[in-house]
Amino acid sequence: MKEMIDKSLHTPAYLQLYNYFVEKITSGAYPYGSKLPSKRTVAADMGLSVITVLHAFDLLCDEGYTESRERSGIFVIYKESDFLSSKVLPVTAKAVSTEKPSHASSGSDFPFSVLAKAMRKVLLDYGDRLLVKSPNFGCLELRNAISSYLERSRGIKVTPSQIIIGSGAEYLYGQIAQFLKFKDIAIEDPSYEKIEKVYSSMGVKCHKLPLSQNGIQSSALNSSKEKILHVTPFNSYPSGATADISKKREYLKWARENNGIIIEDNYDSELTVSKKPESPLFSLSDSEKVIYINTFSRTIAPSMRVGYMLLPASMVDDFTDKLGFYSCTVPLFEQYLLSTLIQNGDYERHINHVRRQKRKELKN
Repeated sequence: MKEMIDKSLHTPAYLQLYNYFVEKITSGAYPYGSKLPSKRTVAADMGLSVITVLHAFDLLCDEGYTESRERSGIFVIYKESDFLSSKVLPVTAKAVSTEKPSHASSGSDFPFSVLAKAMRKVLLDYGDRLLVKSPNFGCLELRNAISSYLERSRGIKVTPSQIIIGSGAEYLYGQIAQFLKFKDIAIEDPSYEKIEKVYSSMGVKCHKLPLSQNGIQSSALNSSKEKILHVTPFNSYPSGATADISKKREYLKWARENNGIIIEDNYDSELTVSKKPESPLFSLSDSEKVIYINTFSRTIAPSMRVGYMLLPASMVDDFTDKLGFYSCTVPLFEQYLLSTLIQNGDYERHINHVRRQKRKELKN
């Protein structure tokens, strides 16, 4: 196994080890119920410290590939099939509205001083270029910055041409409905109220699929007749349900077998308390069945009405032909501001700080 760790790469050894075991687990080399080698055995075989191996094992447990059993070891709980379980409990809406308050804090408390400094820099650097009309899919600076950020932080590899900038997730929902021209869509129950409102306003019928604690109930998903599925895999609002890796693979399997398309709404995923960022469906998919949506309103501020959509490469030309005439709805100033925050590292430093704080609060 030692040759699997390349110390010349920028990727930390624990992530290389994590990826090695993910490949072995998903390929069936370590099937459901099997036990992984002990951390000391792996450390000796790989020439790594026990701490490094433990870090990788912790990530496998966080992601739902394995579980740690006291005094027994690490066992594989990932399985490609047989998703139904009698232990799955349905999730019901909390005693609050499914519509988020417009005045609510983003929960991330982005430092205003850092934001103000970046604003001044944008004004000085771009000057009267801020008055020019934005390219229809968003300025290249922001799309390049998002492309680089997603590859290094989320394992998502896309070209800037696959990135569409728009004024928030709700605007992008509408763009997708216009593009795909579907009349029916499956959504989570409960789900963020505006998801249903946007689709319904465009004449789309929403079919609600009940959630379990780790995503849509398998029986409901398997019996649905819709070809479009809108999911919020991480911290679905208002239930808080998060899909584990088996459920994510189930969604992708559904898309493959039903020639369906998944709309992945990942608005809160950057702020996970896991030691590893969430693995989006988009990064797991090799069938180009996923359209990914995310925004900056959660990670920076509710007033930052900027979102982005990732299209599979096979859809870009068709999307351009059908909707490429739409003007970008985000002012250039905000686009340049976001690209500056991403490029100078302020955005990622803030996210990492928030995640560390959340982990610390959970321990106390």
